[in-house]
Amino acid sequence: MLVFSDLSLRRGKKVLLADANFTIPQGQKVGITGANGVGKSSLFSLILGELEADHGNFNMPQDWVIGHVAQHTPGGDIPALDYVLQGDREYVELKEKISHATEQNDGMVLAELHSHMEVIDGYTAESRAATLMHGLGFKSAEIRQTLEEFSGGWRMRVNLAQALMCRSDLLLLDEPTNHLDLDAVIWLQNWLSRYDGTLLLISHDREFLDSFITLIANIEHQHITLYSGHYSSFEKARAEQLAQQQAAHIKQQKEIEHIEHFVRRFGAKASKAKQAQSRVKALERMQLIAAAHVDSPFNFSFREPEKLPERLFDSREVSLGYNNTAVLNNVGMHLHAGDRIGLIGPNGAGKSTLIKFLAGELQSLSGESWQAQYLKIGYFAQHQLEQLNAEQSALQHLRQLDRKSRESALRGYLGGFGFTGDRVDEPVAPFSGGEKARLVLALLIFQKPNLLLLDEPTNHLDLEMRHALSMALQEFVGAMVIVSHDRHLLKSVTDQLVLVDNGEVDAFDGDLDDYAKRLQGSLDRFPDIQQATDTFAENTLTKKEIRRAEAEKRKKLQPLKKRVDRLERKIDELNEQRDSLDARLADPDLYNEDNTETMTALMQDKAYLVKDIAELEEQWMQAVDDYENIKDANL
Repeated sequence: MLVFSDLSLRRGKKVLLADANFTIPQGQKVGITGANGVGKSSLFSLILGELEADHGNFNMPQDWVIGHVAQHTPGGDIPALDYVLQGDREYVELKEKISHATEQNDGMVLAELHSHMEVIDGYTAESRAATLMHGLGFKSAEIRQTLEEFSGGWRMRVNLAQALMCRSDLLLLDEPTNHLDLDAVIWLQNWLSRYDGTLLLISHDREFLDSFITLIANIEHQHITLYSGHYSSFEKARAEQLAQQQAAHIKQQKEIEHIEHFVRRFGAKASKAKQAQSRVKALERMQLIAAAHVDSPFNFSFREPEKLPERLFDSREVSLGYNNTAVLNNVGMHLHAGDRIGLIGPNGAGKSTLIKFLAGELQSLSGESWQAQYLKIGYFAQHQLEQLNAEQSALQHLRQLDRKSRESALRGYLGGFGFTGDRVDEPVAPFSGGEKARLVLALLIFQKPNLLLLDEPTNHLDLEMRHALSMALQEFVGAMVIVSHDRHLLKSVTDQLVLVDNGEVDAFDGDLDDYAKRLQGSLDRFPDIQQATDTFAENTLTKKEIRRAEAEKRKKLQPLKKRVDRLERKIDELNEQRDSLDARLADPDLYNEDNTETMTALMQDKAYLVKDIAELEEQWMQAVDDYENIKDANL
């Protein structure tokens, strides 16, 4: 377990933590939350030994291996797969020893080393590394490319894959979804839900935190408070605490009134589609959590467009691409006032290409398109953060858009986006990614667009700003098209999902949960990894022989399938017992001196359960292998 005793932590003159006392039990999946700058990343630096406590102690088992994502961007001519394999230090060291023993022609040592390699499952290391990379979006042809061939965002994915490759007891992840698309986020969510070690996760993605987190450690006012359960349950608990304050209660009621107004306005439309119904559910949930954000520094809304044509944009049989090579074909987009569209699909399928076309930054290769005379586009993309004038202040950027308004009005507007005091007048050069994103959004909203095109708008934004943005988007009266891996934002503000995949753009019949099921149910996102089909034997058999062979195969498969199913049921039962123990171990009161015996007994019970689950999973994997071998065999 991780034990923090009377811990005080500073960064320069700023006190981050003061006399913090808390314990994180082994095996917990912990979400570290709090506003930007409260010390979440500094806590990771302390655990990694990069930062010393100003007072108090931090203790963890000495033999624990820590996995974490390197902050530097890797480069060089090393193949990406080899770089990922370096995450498994034991495998790398064994491989080096085997190479040395081979040179020395030392048969005894080689036998021992190969035996050890088999014990750690080292001979499947490359396969496991490739699986990680594929899950994070790399295509089969890319995994052996050198690091220098990838962009910065893809190199960060390689760093993440290397961290997941580590045989860690403790895994530290700081905003791991920032450089991922929705498909990769869902894959990572499933991977982390099966991770057996202790996980500490910093994330501003509410849906991601809700999916597998068992404990929330919230940093606020220089203290850390532990909350049992996922992020939504923490929000509700915190909302109840804040609602006890009269001023907070009043503001909460205003937030609820704001949401109810939207439901009354669009309720009829929301009842027509499954995607819209999920949005209404999200709004209902927002009513329960609104009070958790009463002290948010962000408070803004979209200004009414000066003109709002009913029909904004049309395209027919449009082809889009680069260098005369089409990425998307036969694109037909019809945008009307009030349309709220979320673009989904795998990375590289063309979502950003479509957004650039709608924004007028990419010309079509063929086809027809039309836009309204009074169309006014508000386009947000990551590259626009770098187009800010580094020497100018936030106020100077806004003044360029409006030279007539009083300075006090412009300062008040910027204050709604968290720019107050001297920060309004400081050059944007040293601004963080989150601050630059907030400023770009402020400038975009100020111009009163009637068509919003948002390409990953929540990257770098903390939970409070994401909440404020989703609230503002509720009232936007124009049309919007959004690409985002933040499922909570998509569920809250979109009515229709459009799937971009395989060169096509089509309406998706379902909601985000259906899309996640579709991804999980896919047999193979990368079918070119293994092509082991051999049809020659089947073609040489007569139909009668084929039927006889298939019957024989089914006969052999039946008992193996029953064994696989039986083991799966048993594993599920033990996992439920482990989840129940995790919930009890997450109770902070359990770690009082009076409960020492109970805590010890629970920890022992969990240790036995983990061991039993591991053994059963080993049996299950062998049973699956046996089943698949016969299933794939040509009888």
